[in-house]
Formats: sequence, structure tokens, C-alpha cells
Amino acid sequence: MSATERQAPGTTAGLGVLLAACVSALVVNANTSAVTILLPAISADVGAPVDVLQWAVTGYMLVGAAVIVTSGALGDVFGRRRIFIGGLLLFVASCALIALADGAAGVIGGRMLQGAAGSTILACGMSLLSVASSGAGQMRAITLWGAASAIGAAIGPLAGGLLAGSLGWQGLFWIDAAIAAACIPLTLATVTESRDTRRSRSIDVLGTVLVAVALVPLVLALSEGGDWGWFSARTLGCLLIAVLGAAGFVAAERRAAAPLVDLNLLRNRVLVGATIAILLVAGVINALMYLLSLYFQDPATFGMTPLEAGLATLPAAAAMIAVTPLITPLAVRIGSRQAVGLGFALAAAGAGALTLVDAGWAYAMFVLPLAVLAIGLGFANGPASSASTSAVPADQAGQASGISNMARYVGGSLAVAAASTVFTAVTGNRQDAGTPPADALAAGLAGAALLLALASLAGVALAVLMGRHRDVRPGAAHLAAAAAATTHTVPTRLVPGAGGTS
Repeated sequence: MSATERQAPGTTAGLGVLLAACVSALVVNANTSAVTILLPAISADVGAPVDVLQWAVTGYMLVGAAVIVTSGALGDVFGRRRIFIGGLLLFVASCALIALADGAAGVIGGRMLQGAAGSTILACGMSLLSVASSGAGQMRAITLWGAASAIGAAIGPLAGGLLAGSLGWQGLFWIDAAIAAACIPLTLATVTESRDTRRSRSIDVLGTVLVAVALVPLVLALSEGGDWGWFSARTLGCLLIAVLGAAGFVAAERRAAAPLVDLNLLRNRVLVGATIAILLVAGVINALMYLLSLYFQDPATFGMTPLEAGLATLPAAAAMIAVTPLITPLAVRIGSRQAVGLGFALAAAGAGALTLVDAGWAYAMFVLPLAVLAIGLGFANGPASSASTSAVPADQAGQASGISNMARYVGGSLAVAAASTVFTAVTGNRQDAGTPPADALAAGLAGAALLLALASLAGVALAVLMGRHRDVRPGAAHLAAAAAATTHTVPTRLVPGAGGTS
């Protein structure tokens, strides 16, 4: 970063940049978590099956995975404020496209644009805060940003459900568009442009494209393999393209002047273990919310409204928030590796209990398994997110954060696709055999829950891979980072080279 960007130690970010970054982060995360609650309502309105609209969730995450690191690099080279505003404009346009859509293509296309917009807003918003502050002021700004992200993710399902019942499902997107639009003049008026003049001006476009080449056919195979046949030419062809895309990505990163992923970082055992843990947590929580939204709102089961479904998922969100103050102290006391292992063990127990679901279950029987599962994911995710950046040298923390955030999008897209396939296949097979709809749906949910339990058990094994790592004494930044860890990796130490911190 250039000397002109450096500020005196302890500089506090101005109110304008704080509002622009934090409000936009809240809106992006609330929008993301609300969409799964709205899928049944969107399905009924546009006449598209929910399994097709699943791409509104997975498409968002796929694009986000490809763009989140690249958007940060674009901000460093062409101006963080400029790219941040570009993200806001794209977000407004995507909201309008979705709200005006009369078919699945408009919804899915809009959500894919929103994936690019959301990841850009998150990546550049935190960068703007980092360069506008330093020292203790920087940590306060990032703490507020993390808290806003966590609040947005928690209130999204409730806001989506409430708006669906009053203004229609389109109301969420119109309101989000209005708030994002209001952030544009605020940013122009209060935020100073900044660049990293020491960074290479090369942008790893090839790496970005190859991420999509690897992930899109893989998700397509997971989503459609049940209908196509797992050993059909189409499924195997998609898997082959995904493997070739991944191999091409590795080759491209080795030659790139400014790679999307520094492959040397993957020699760090703690970072690799933490990144896989983040991928698994994001996968389990996103797949779980997707499944519960469909199950709770299906007329054959509970027939809940979107608002009721949002309230029904509240125990999971509340449990995860309630344990936030305990996460980092526990990790400091017993070590990140043990905390991650314990968290995944609890998540496996909660998901395992859901494999026993049947049509006779009242809603109350879901509460304890959901709470245990959410608490477990919280205990696994917080230390993993913290370890991913603190286990590398300070000058590599930004790259490590990018890797973990990319993994979060990848995990969500793959798990939602896989869990949806299991849920649909088991439910369809049972219905074809003459099983009543409620029993068939319960069997589908139980089968998908088994997949989530196995993923959580795989996470327990990461305790061995991660190696020993202990975090520092927790402060407010650690609490915000732990709370926001389901949506974004928030640094818990000063960002070198930003705002005069190096």
C-alpha cells in the first residue's frame, strides 16, 4: 500500500464509511439467508419447481466463490471505492431483475448476478474499513462490520417471511435494492478512494474462469445425477470437466503473476484443516436451512407460511448466537483443534437425531436437534475461521482470508446440491412406491440429514489434520468474528499495510 494511504496509529473510520460498509454487509447477508425461506413462494408464483429454483441458491454461491477474491484484487488495482460502488449498482440491478422475474430464468439469473454483487460488496467493504482506520480503531471498525454481517444473517429468514406475508416475496428485493441504492451517494460523499500501488496490476482472470469451470459441472452432476444416472455419459462428462477444470486451475495458479490462490499457503497444515472445516460448516448450515424451509412449508407436513418457517428456524440461529461469547474462550482453553472436533461431534449428533424424523414428529421434536447442531457448528466454525488467518504470517492473512471465504461459498453450493438431490430422490422413490406424501417427505429429510451427519463426522477428523494451534486472549473482535463466521472470515488482528498498521 502506498504511503499516501497510511494514517496515524489509532485512526478511527469515519461515520460515512462505517455506515456504507456495515449497512451493505447487513443487507447482503440478510438477503442471502432469506432466499431459502422464499423459495416455495417464488415457486408458486413463477410456476417453476423448487428443485429447479435450487439454482437460485447454488448459482449465487458458485458465482460468489469465483468472484470474491477477484473483486478484492480489482479494488486494490482500480480503486476500492469504485469497485464497491460497482458492486452496489450490480446488487440493485439484480434485485430488480429478480423482483420483476416471471419465470425461473429471471430469478436464477438475477441471483447469479447477486452472487457477484454480494461477494464484491463484502470483500471491498471490509477493505474500505481497513484502509480508513488503524490500530484499535481498525479493530473496532472490523468488529462492527462483523456484527452487522452476523445480525443480517440471523434476521434474514424472519425479514423474508414477514415481507412475503405482507408485500409478497418481491418485497424483500425491492427494499434491499432501495437500501443498497442509498449506500451509493453515501459512499461517494464520505469515502476516499484508495488503491494498493505496490500490488501487481495483473488480475487472475483465468483463475476466476477456471473456478467456475471446475465448480459448475460438479454442482450440475450432483444436482442432476439422480435423474441422469450416476454412471451416465452426461454425469461422467460433467465430472470429467470438473476434474480438468481443477487441474487447469492449479496449473494456472502456478504461473499467474498475482494468483487467485497462493498454492504455497496450502502447505500450512492448520490453514488447510481450517479451510476444510469452514467448507463443511458452510455446507451443513446452508443445506440444513434449505431442507427445513422446504419441509416446514410443504402442505403435506406443517404447511407453514414463510414467516412461520422463518420463526421455526430461529432456534438454530438463536443457539448459534447464544454460544458466540463462549466460542473463543473455549478455543483458547482447549485449543482450536479440539474445539473444532468437539463442534463437529455435536453437529453430527444433532444431524444424527434428524435421521430419525418421521411424519408423526411435532415441531417441538425438531428444536433440540436443531439447537445442538447449530451449537456444534458454531463451536467448529469460530475457531476454524480465526485459525485460518492467525496461523499464517501477518502479511499473508488477507490471502488466507480469501481462501477461507472462497471455501465457504464452495461448501454451500456443493452441499445444497447434494442434499437436495438426496431429499428429492428419496422422497420421489417413496412416493412412487405408494408411501403417503408426509411419510415420503420425512424419509427424504432423514436421508439428507444422514448426509449432513456424515459430513459432520468427516469434520471431526480435521482435529488431526489441523495440528496444534492456540488463539490469543479473546476480545470484542473475536466475538464479532465468531458471530460472523457463518458468512465471512473476519480478521481478529490488525491488517498489515492498511491504515498504517504495518
